[in-house]
Amino acid sequence: MTGGKHTESGDQQRRGWRWMRPAIAGTVLVLAAGAGAAAVTLWEPTEVEPGRPVVATTKTDPTKDTTPLAWGPTRGELATARELVAGWDDDKLAGQVIVGRYHGTDPRKAAKMVRKLHLAGVSVTGENVVDEAQVRKTTAAVSRAVAADGRSFPAVIGVDQEGGVVSHLRGVATEFPEFARAGDAIEAKPGKGVAVTSEAARTTGLELRDLGFTWAFAPVADVTIGAADPTIGSRSPSEDPKIAAAAVSAAVQGYNAAGLVSTTKHFPGHGAVTGDTHLGLQELDFGMKKLKRRDLVPFDAAVDAGAPAVMVSHVDVKAVAPGKPASMAAPIYDLLRDDLDFDGVAVTDSLGMGAVTTTTKKPSVAALEAGADLLLMPANSKAAHRSVVKALRSGRLDRSRVEDAAAKVVAMQLWQQRIAGGVPVPEDVREQAEKASAALSEAGSEG
Repeated sequence: MTGGKHTESGDQQRRGWRWMRPAIAGTVLVLAAGAGAAAVTLWEPTEVEPGRPVVATTKTDPTKDTTPLAWGPTRGELATARELVAGWDDDKLAGQVIVGRYHGTDPRKAAKMVRKLHLAGVSVTGENVVDEAQVRKTTAAVSRAVAADGRSFPAVIGVDQEGGVVSHLRGVATEFPEFARAGDAIEAKPGKGVAVTSEAARTTGLELRDLGFTWAFAPVADVTIGAADPTIGSRSPSEDPKIAAAAVSAAVQGYNAAGLVSTTKHFPGHGAVTGDTHLGLQELDFGMKKLKRRDLVPFDAAVDAGAPAVMVSHVDVKAVAPGKPASMAAPIYDLLRDDLDFDGVAVTDSLGMGAVTTTTKKPSVAALEAGADLLLMPANSKAAHRSVVKALRSGRLDRSRVEDAAAKVVAMQLWQQRIAGGVPVPEDVREQAEKASAALSEAGSEG
């Protein structure tokens, strides 16, 4: 996938099976022989006796494979997605790996941009929000634009709705406490804390779906260092990696149950950074040992919980890829794919942030080259789309790299469509969300 690796990562078995296969094969052979059965070699074709007729076998359709992948979709959904994107032209392929930003509150403007540039969808910010009716019109218009573009899967319609200070649907959706309350609740009473955290995420997901969203750019998996952390702070669940891991895992499972795509962020960790990446490139100067022992722990837990998407930060991680934003560095994506075994959608943090705009030319192309699957909120969506198309046509971007990225995004949306279809939004979703918010606040104050 990244740096020339992982081109088939989405439908491989977990990497741990690679070294186990010979041992498993040997064990099966011994058992078969002991039982008097004919021994056959696994993963190799059995020879046919000369003169014996060959029995025709039916070729299995890979798009019908219902085996679930660790990050949500089935193998069949990923195969279907690959078939779809393989037939697209450069314009459509480039659009499917971009989630655009737009200015103002006119739903028609967002829809027109998505339709014209073939975008995967949009990220809605507080700047784009007037009231509930207008939000519903926006999400419906974007959904219609994707359908009008011939795509039979949902648009990526996302929002930063973490709870606390980062809640872009303030006044429209239920107000949840900052994610730090989840950590407090788990620290006070682990069982109850996990339950209320998961329920908060589940009801948030259902409420967002009711408003027409398909993604949430949450939960935050960063382990904060406290007062010296100016950007994350109470958005982090805890200063303790294990408590943070429990909170993030519970949240991911809650979002999954609601049929909403969650985005665990900001890999490989932003909580120990003492500057703001919105303004410029900031350093994380931990050694690799400390990074693994501290910052990576909640992300590892999220992957184990079935995280569908992980957001990659713009932090300069000295121990892995010094001197450049993490989102632009292939070794960071290799860390995510190889060390954490994450095969899902790797999303960049907003490409309009200072850490990128002040350091990187053509960041959309650079991020795809490094291993990103989905480009979030470029500073100029039209310019980003144009740069990806040009890079495809010039050969700078390998088409298979972008097809792999787009296929993962499409497969993710097929998963979201399927799960949401089996989990109807209840009529009392607002009441459930308000109850869950109160329960999280109460549990978080018990510590």
